[in-house]
Amino acid sequence: MLYVTSAVATSRAEEVSNMLNLTPLLKYYFNRRVKAARSWTGHVKAVQTAQMLRLAAMARDTAYGRLHRFDGIKSYADFAGRLPVTDYETLRPDIMRMLAGESDILWPGRCRRFAQSSGTSEGKSKYIPVTDHSLRLNHYAGGRDVVAHYLNLYPDSRLFAGKAFILGGSFANELSKAENPAGARIGDLSAHLIEAINPLAGLLRIPSRDVALLPDWTRKLTLLVQDSAHEDVTNISGVPSWFMTVLRQVIEYIGADNIHDVWPNLEVFFHGGISFEPYREQYARLTDPARMRYLETYNASEGFFAVQTSREHGAMQLLLDTGVFYEFRPLDADPADPEAPLPAWKAEPGETYALLISSCNGLWRYSIGDTVTVHSVDPLMISIAGRTSHYINAFGEELMVHNADKALAMACEATGARVSDYTAAPVYTTDSSRGHHQWLIEWTTPPHDIEAFADMLDSCLCRVNSDYQAKRTGDIFLARLTITTARTGLFDSWLASTGKLGGQRKVPRLQNDRRIIEAMLRLNN
Repeated sequence: MLYVTSAVATSRAEEVSNMLNLTPLLKYYFNRRVKAARSWTGHVKAVQTAQMLRLAAMARDTAYGRLHRFDGIKSYADFAGRLPVTDYETLRPDIMRMLAGESDILWPGRCRRFAQSSGTSEGKSKYIPVTDHSLRLNHYAGGRDVVAHYLNLYPDSRLFAGKAFILGGSFANELSKAENPAGARIGDLSAHLIEAINPLAGLLRIPSRDVALLPDWTRKLTLLVQDSAHEDVTNISGVPSWFMTVLRQVIEYIGADNIHDVWPNLEVFFHGGISFEPYREQYARLTDPARMRYLETYNASEGFFAVQTSREHGAMQLLLDTGVFYEFRPLDADPADPEAPLPAWKAEPGETYALLISSCNGLWRYSIGDTVTVHSVDPLMISIAGRTSHYINAFGEELMVHNADKALAMACEATGARVSDYTAAPVYTTDSSRGHHQWLIEWTTPPHDIEAFADMLDSCLCRVNSDYQAKRTGDIFLARLTITTARTGLFDSWLASTGKLGGQRKVPRLQNDRRIIEAMLRLNN
């Protein structure tokens, strides 16, 4: 009955959308951005140098700008000669001053918003400044450019004949009043974008702001399904693992076969945050593949950096004029060497680099932790190669090695167990099971109860990593981890099989795919 009712409602929605299709009118506005991107060809150095000089001029009277003599920066040589290469720990003291309410520290004015991201070894979370300039010049501009390139690739699009379903996070401030005396707004970047969006743009998107910002995912998922099931959705945006759960729930709620039975005008998924490849086949089963399109974006807490500009899956074009100056550090270079990074116009096609940014959020020559492969320099096309260290980010959890080490130590202390070696990898969601992490552990002293230890380790991971905790909330997007016991000597056997057994032995603690753990499991059996 629900399916029939939905079909009638959808038919009416289609009639209304035919009369209210704004796509042809808006195409002219968006086409300007496609022309701008084309104009960068042959002018990468000029466009990026202009961004660098503009950023330095805007921030010259900040504490950081005065310290590093921004007023004397006239060229890239000046810029690289005066500013050190940084990471979060380098900038943490200044960011915490900003969070406490001080003005003109890393960027002009006072920053009242911070995107909460997975932490470093010094803390559970990082707090990335979200300045008014970064919202206007970068994050929203990046969203605009995604739409512009999509409309250029698909002239038959009816994107604005219906609504956008944007799936975001929430505000979950874990800081006390003493730690956050100025009452800064802290939460997922997507929550800031939803809360600060122009109300007129909000008319073209679902869910409502109240539902979108709910922190309780169990309640939120129910409302997302109910609020979206009878809308005319033409496009969806979000992280693939999260949206797959929502789409399945909507299909089940309506009693349909696939999501196009519910939203017949759905045409594109704008996705990012994690690799889409492990989910491509599952999305093909949830949709009508002949009607569904996909466009990849590179949108992080630190900034909106790139967008896919061709129909083929592959490289994305860096956005060169949206308030970010890019540098590329060779992987074999000293991370602290200020002369090692290359400006965009000197990067080499085919090479993989650590990406550094200087941005209108006050991050200067900042290593964001991603490695990118440069496919061409003119135009500047890149793909995300991975992280600069071992990690798992299959579901948006951004689990880093220091998180895993700390949580494991906490679980061992609580249970009396002792670990000799371990590695962990994702188990991807299937039709019959939810995604989770599989840990392969070689024990020195095994716990009395493996399942109880798994519960403890899972709890400890939530305590040390806010992104993991968010994905585990409500047991919806990420199931509890599982533990497989390794036979004695397994890790040495694996290292020997790779020719790495010896004084320089390196056991990969975390991997974002299953190649290594599958090889070890075969040896374990």
